[in-house]
Amino acid sequence: MPFRFQKRIRLAKGVSLNIGKKGVSSIRLGKRGAGVSTGRRGTRVVAGVPGTGMSANKKVGAGCLLPLAVLVLVTSAVIVAL
Repeated sequence: MPFRFQKRIRLAKGVSLNIGKKGVSSIRLGKRGAGVSTGRRGTRVVAGVPGTGMSANKKVGAGCLLPLAVLVLVTSAVIVAL
């Protein structure tokens, strides 16, 4: 049976970095119940009802590392500005 590894690191309020077995898997921006996540497999918009387990997500972009790199730069600039 293969093992999974996932760790979420909160960088700032509403910004988290998701790490998997192979390194950084995605970056998430948003509040509880709604957000945007971008990573190797594309960009997704997620909306849900907190506390119920119900959510919906929609893939809005193709997977590549460029959006992830841009998001990392923007996020780091926001953190430095705070």
